[in-house]
Amino acid sequence: QLQLVESGGELVQAWDSLRLSCAASGVGPLNYAIGWFRQASGEEREGVSCISQSGDVTNYADSLEGRFTSSRDNANNTSYLQIDGLKPEDTAIYYCAASVRPRNFPCPQTTREGRWDFWGRGTQVTVST
Repeated sequence: QLQLVESGGELVQAWDSLRLSCAASGVGPLNYAIGWFRQASGEEREGVSCISQSGDVTNYADSLEGRFTSSRDNANNTSYLQIDGLKPEDTAIYYCAASVRPRNFPCPQTTREGRWDFWGRGTQVTVST
C-alpha cells in the first residue's frame, strides 16, 4: 500500500520561502498523481496543486497568486511544494495525497477529495508577521 509522509513544515517569517516534501513508499509499479492540500485552523481543507505522474501537467488553485510550485522526483519517489513570499494566511497544515486511478489522470481535481486515494498526515507551516 502506498504511504505518504510530508516534511519541511516549520515556523517562518512573512516573505520567506519554504519547500515541503512528500515522500512516497510502497509505490511498486504504481503510477500516481500527487496533490497538495492545506487546512488552516477552523477552516475546511482546500486544494493547492496537482502534479501528474510525469510532472508535465501541473494545476494550481486560482487564489494562490503564482507563489506555489509543484515538482517531483520520480527516481526518489518524492514530490515537492515550493512556497515563495509566504504570508501569515498561508499558515496551515499541508497535506499531500496520491491518486492512483488512471481514469483520473493526468490530474484529478483538488476540489474533489474523493478522487484522492492515499493521504499523508500533514506538516505544519506557521508564518509569523
